[in-house]
Parts: sequence; C-alpha cells; structure tokens
Amino acid sequence: MTAASVLTGSGVGRGAVVGPVARAHPAPPTPTEAAGPDSEAGRAEAVERVAQAYRDVADALTARAEQAAGTTMGEVLEATAAMASDPELVGEAKTRVMQGQEPTFAVDHATKEYIDLFTAAGGYLAERVTDLRSVRDRVISRLAGLPEPGVPALAEPSVVVAQDLAPADTAALDLDKVLAIIIEQGGPTGHTAIIAGQLGIPCIVRVGGAADLADGQVVAVDAAAGTVTIDPDDDVRARAQARGDALQRLADDTSDGATADGHPVQLLANIGTAEDAERLTDAAVEGVGLFRTEVLFLGRTTAPTREEQADTYERALRALGGRKVVVRTLDAGADKPLAFVTRSDEENPALGVRGYRLVRTAPELMADQLHALAEASRRTGVEPWVMAPMIADVDEATEFARLAREAGLAKVGVMIEVPAAALRARDVFSAVDFVSLGTNDLAQYTMAADRLLGGLVDLLDPWQPAVLELVAAVSWAGGEAEKPAGVCGESASDPLMALVLTGLGITSLSMSPAAVPGVRFALSKHTREQCEAIAGAARGGRTAAASRAAALELCDPEVREVLALG
Repeated sequence: MTAASVLTGSGVGRGAVVGPVARAHPAPPTPTEAAGPDSEAGRAEAVERVAQAYRDVADALTARAEQAAGTTMGEVLEATAAMASDPELVGEAKTRVMQGQEPTFAVDHATKEYIDLFTAAGGYLAERVTDLRSVRDRVISRLAGLPEPGVPALAEPSVVVAQDLAPADTAALDLDKVLAIIIEQGGPTGHTAIIAGQLGIPCIVRVGGAADLADGQVVAVDAAAGTVTIDPDDDVRARAQARGDALQRLADDTSDGATADGHPVQLLANIGTAEDAERLTDAAVEGVGLFRTEVLFLGRTTAPTREEQADTYERALRALGGRKVVVRTLDAGADKPLAFVTRSDEENPALGVRGYRLVRTAPELMADQLHALAEASRRTGVEPWVMAPMIADVDEATEFARLAREAGLAKVGVMIEVPAAALRARDVFSAVDFVSLGTNDLAQYTMAADRLLGGLVDLLDPWQPAVLELVAAVSWAGGEAEKPAGVCGESASDPLMALVLTGLGITSLSMSPAAVPGVRFALSKHTREQCEAIAGAARGGRTAAASRAAALELCDPEVREVLALG
C-alpha cells in the first residue's frame, strides 16, 4: 500500500467501515450571464420565478425539518428554511432582477452580499455560511432546471463523500444506508460532524484529496485514526470489520460507569430537546449531564413563555424516569445570538454579555426559566439539577444560587468555563452544590483562541497542559468540599481523556450517547489507582502531544487496540 492510497483528516467517532463511495451532486455552475430580460413584463415574470423558487426551497426544507422534528437536525433545518424565506434576502434578489440582472446571477450575487456580512460578523453567523450557500445552490438549481445539490438516493450501503454538506443535505440521507461520511471541507464543530457524532456514524472532515474519490470506488474509513484508505486490501478490511464487531459488543454492555475496582463514574448524555431525552428512555446512560436549553430560544423573535418551557422540561424529566437530569440555563450570546436580547454593538461578544451575564440586561429570562423548571419539577416529582453557564466568580455563583433556590430548586450548580472561576473553584464550591466543567470554552479562554477557527485547533486541544492544570484544580476543590465535579465538554467523550479525568477526581462524564460505550469500556479496564497514574503522567507533559503520549503509554493494551487510540 502506497502513501498516496491513504487520505487523512480529522475524525469524529471511533468507528471503522468499508464501502463504496457515493458522491453528492455538485453545486450548480456559478452564473456568469448578468443580463436579464429587457422588458418590464419579462422582468416581472422573472421576479415571480425567483420568488417561487425560494418558496419551493423553503417548503422542501420545512418538510424535512418536520420529519426531523425535535432533534438538533430539525432545529437546524428550521433555521435554514427561515433563511430561504428571509424577506431581505429574497427582496435583494428580486430587486436585482427588476434592475435587469439574469435571475440565477441575481440570486448568486444577492447571496454573496449576505455571505460577506455573515463572514465578517464571525461566530454563529459565520457558521451559517454553509447554510446560506445551500439555499443559494438549491434556488439556482431550480431556476436552471438542474438536479438539486446533495446526495442522491443510495442504492446500497455507502460512504457519502462531499465537498461539504449542509444540514439540509444531511437530513435527506437514508441513514440506514450511510456507512460513513467524508467531507473535504467542514470542521469537527460543524453541523455535519455534530450530527454524525450524535448518530454514531463514522465521519472524517477536512480530508485533502476527497474531491478525487469517484462514485463506486471502495474505501475504508477509520474515524479514530482520521484516515481514508483507497482500495483497501484484505488486512485493512479485516481490521475494519473487527473494530465494528468490537464496538457493537461494547454497545451491548448496559452497566453503570465504573473503574475495574468498582469506583463509580457517572456516564451521562448531552441533549438539546425533550425529544432527545425521550430517545434515551431505554439507553444505557445514567441520566443527562447537559440539557442545552438554548435550543428552545434560538431562531425565535420572542422568548418562549414560562408555560412553553415548563412543558418541555416536564417531558424531559418524565422521559428519564427519575434518572439525573442536569439543566443548563440559557447560554446565549457570542456564537449563539438571540434576536430579542443579544446586543449588536459588542466588539468582542465572546467576552461580552453572554450566558449567565444576560441577567444584567434581561433578568426576566432567568426568572422565567428557573420558575418554569421548578414547575416541571412539581408536576413530575423529579428533582432536576440546574446550573448556570459562564460564571466568573463567587459573587455570580452566590447570586445564581439564591435565584434558583428562591424559585424552588434545590440542586444548584454552575459551569466552570472561565479560568478565573477554575482558579478560585474553592470559593465557588462554597456557594453551590456541584460544578460542571465545559472544557470547550475553558480551552478557548485559557488559550485565547476562538474555538470556531479551525486554524487554531492545535491550541484548543483539551490535552493542553494548562487546561489540564485548571481541570485538576477544580477536581481538587470538589474533593475537598466533598461535592461533585463533572465534565460535559468534548473531552468527556475521549476514552483516553476519560481515564485522565477520572484520575483527577472528576465524578461524572457527559457526552453524545454514541460515545458512552467506548468510555465505559476504557474505565472498566483500569483501576482508580491506574487512572490516577495516567492523570499524573498526562500532567507531566510539556505539550499537548506529550501529555497524550504519556497517558497512552500507561493505557491498557486491549483498550488501545479495540478503541484504536494510537
């Protein structure tokens, strides 16, 4: 096997599969003919064609959103459908046609204006550029009579390959026939990677050379290694089959999380909707460690009422049947703006009024949410755990605890994402019952690196020694206070990192449900003492790579092999 037969990228998940390539239909050619109808009647007719194309695209996206209702995918599709219905975007295209531009040219250039605006805005809006392009390409394809961009109907189980996939493309997939997804662009925090991770589909993003893969060509996809092997030999095929069989056996284990000597480590799921919670009814998780309530708020022009919120929280609490449910209060602002509360004049929104800090400008949002959650608790008889994001100091922790307890909530905690809170965790624990570390934001603020910029991914590595030291400080403070300290960031889903976190004293790990079996297996093969040794070795590293290598050296060989840890 030559070096040229292996492509590399950033993997999502631990799976390995072999199958034929199914390429997505390409986007339509970029329109170059600027001149449109020269008569008033012709322009009026063209304007109506453009308007109808946008309506058709919006209707198709809305239908797909309804099919995926209640899921993260459904929420994203709803937002994309709203883009296709946006009166300003559609109006700009229509205006250009009335000024004499050819319809597809007008749509393309109207969209480019918004792409430039979204890109300049950064954060959440920059992440939506892929969706804008998807809407544009679908509208242009309809106007030009071309096949809609995206993946065609799959005749057999296949590896989907695309330059990038918008949420609408992903929603159209027949998931029973999708073995894996390969993306030439994208990133590990993009919509496709997130959805693939939630569904347990092996996915590799930023794969150089993916554009050269042809329909029907057989490839082996190894998400754990981040590799795509072209025309794999029998040995590669056998290893992929063995990995798949091993992961399936791990998924059959429904035991609670614990080390080999019985030290308990709660294994919890991250969710965003009540429907997500209902899908966990029979899942082998011990509860929910992160309920992202902002999904209720995003894409709306007004906040949901207390009654709406209470109904949603009630469904989630009932679905988990008394298992632990940790609810995070609204984490809006920065890359998750809300039309009815987010300020537009912040030069650096990631350091501005976001998360808990919204209580400074819109205290009613917090009050409504806490009272709605308390009402859901009264209806169900289930006591939820509630925590606030972006807590910076003990004063904020104390004030949030007061608000929550006055609303009738007993189990109150905070997120540790700001280095200042991590360094003073001892004080924070004095005000609350538990904490949960959001390692994504903690890495972002520790390393002064925007987590949405793919070019800074090395700085955002959770194995960065500085980040590990802050996690250790929080764990130590939790142990001293005899209060729980969990992790709900991406690092919780890494089986090797899970051993380090356990060794540091973390008491619960919350992740995508698909990641739980691998973490459960890794823990079951190591004693608590071994985890502590692995944690000590990782803390001794001078670089992220050195920290991971030191941990890997002490990891059980069977775990390394089955989970392809390297």
